Amino acid sequence: MTMGQSMELRSYLPILRAHWIAIILITLLGGAAAFGWALIQPRVYSADASGYVTAGTNSDTGNALVGDNLAQSKVKSYIDIGTSRAVAQFAIDNLGLTDVAPESLVRRISVTNPANTVLMKVSATGPTPVEARDLAEAWLRGIAQQIQTIENPTGATDGGSGLVQLIPLDSAVLPTSPTSPNTRLAIIMGLVAGLLLGLVYAVIRHALDRRIRTAEAVEKETGLSVIGSVPVDRRFTDEARLVSMDGATGASAASDDDVAVAEAMREVRTNLQFMNVDNPPRVIVVTSPLPGDGKSTTIANLAIALAAGGQNVILVDADLRRPTVSTTFNLVEGAGLTDVLAGRSEIGDVLQPWGNSGRFAVLAAGKTPPNPSELLGSERMHTLLAELSKKAIVLIDAPPLIPVTDAAILTHNTDGALIVASVGKTTFDALNKALKNLERASAHPLGIILNRVPRRASGYGYGYGYGYGYAARPSTDADAAEPTAADAVAEPQTAVAPAEEVAVPAVVPQHFAGASTPSAPTPTTSAPGTSTPGSGAYQAGRYESALTSETSFDDVLSGAGISFDDTVEPEADDFVDQSSAGSSHTRSLTRRELRNQAKK
Repeated sequence: MTMGQSMELRSYLPILRAHWIAIILITLLGGAAAFGWALIQPRVYSADASGYVTAGTNSDTGNALVGDNLAQSKVKSYIDIGTSRAVAQFAIDNLGLTDVAPESLVRRISVTNPANTVLMKVSATGPTPVEARDLAEAWLRGIAQQIQTIENPTGATDGGSGLVQLIPLDSAVLPTSPTSPNTRLAIIMGLVAGLLLGLVYAVIRHALDRRIRTAEAVEKETGLSVIGSVPVDRRFTDEARLVSMDGATGASAASDDDVAVAEAMREVRTNLQFMNVDNPPRVIVVTSPLPGDGKSTTIANLAIALAAGGQNVILVDADLRRPTVSTTFNLVEGAGLTDVLAGRSEIGDVLQPWGNSGRFAVLAAGKTPPNPSELLGSERMHTLLAELSKKAIVLIDAPPLIPVTDAAILTHNTDGALIVASVGKTTFDALNKALKNLERASAHPLGIILNRVPRRASGYGYGYGYGYGYAARPSTDADAAEPTAADAVAEPQTAVAPAEEVAVPAVVPQHFAGASTPSAPTPTTSAPGTSTPGSGAYQAGRYESALTSETSFDDVLSGAGISFDDTVEPEADDFVDQSSAGSSHTRSLTRRELRNQAKK
């Protein structure tokens, strides 16, 4: 097999893996259909009778040889006599059949002559074994009678016979089983036909399927880079969809922490840092083509990952139509972004810290306004985001791009948007339409995040696998139960602190292809009391301060209980590692602990 043939075969294997269930079902359906067809077909029995054609009775050797040659030459022409109407009428009269046409009997008869012999074989079929046997014998007698008539046209009365005659040799045997239908052959043919139909179905489905399957196909279709692939986790719910960023292997809290999702978030975080090393994006919109693609879950875990990596993060819930951030983090509802934009509240009154890192704060959506698009596109919104971006990376949870224009309006005045697409659900048509909406708003897409990527290679080979020994987390009832004090005592206290991060190869979008890429990622942190200029629309000094009070922005953040310092002291409820004498340090909360904290 050549290399080209191997590659061609490899291109078909993903199609078979994706539709193997349908192929098997269609194959079995074909076999079942063939078996059902065989059951309803009438039973047909077959019986055989044979005769011997002879010429003369001379015992002389020479004459016998001449007679044998004559018989061989005659027997070939007698085959046509065997399928004549005269023979059929003789059989009808001999068997006493009524209301039977000679032509119908002829179709049930087969007359053959084995090669280089003077034998004639008659095969007759019938609905019953007896009818098949009687018809074969009567037909052979009819052929003999016709040969006698032809070879003795004068009808001699001296009892003599013609020169050539047919002598019955073997009587027909009563058949014991039907010859038709052949059930076994029918089932085999049905299975083969079903397999072919299944393969055709798989190829057609593959050709017509426009759902996203692979990162390569997305990049080829859109020209944008896929900066992350988040594996599927079917245990995510509206109340529990956060993962811990405890950067450990399967040996660390494997029963609580979804390390695969956490590692995917670290990959997205690293790729964001490499998009533009000179001016990394500071205000990022996270959206999706349609509802249900998992954008809110993705942005929540991405914010936790950025905070765990030493970044100052503010998550803004700008999905004013269907806000979910407050539910995800179990925050105080009723006040948030809309109240700040309307002037009813100060930013320090509604900005809520979350977690024990001291680097993560959430700005909830607030009360639902009647005009979300106009509110999000206002100058006050632009100014607010500009001020927030001086002290932290701002992640904005925006509505989907296709149903409403909110996300496109927001992205127009930010550093760009990350589009979350769901593998196996989002179509290329929907993704292209969402990108067109961004293009019409002169907005900049930063990249695409594939969500719900299968963990194992299935279908089109888009499996999400790891080669570093991540242990599979057993599904237990205890994991879903409310944690108790006994659980906290029983859990191991040797988790790894999130300071060290594994370098993940960055995927740089095409529009940043000209930027130089350093050899290792370097998380960016802000020094106390300083401001870090943003990129794009949020460079320092473009907008006037959104704060009307005399206090500085640091004071406002401090008033909200947020400490954006490089050194974060552990809070009173942090878990402390007691594994080594005389030393203690904090660790990231596990997924169970995150869920427990969100419920408090």
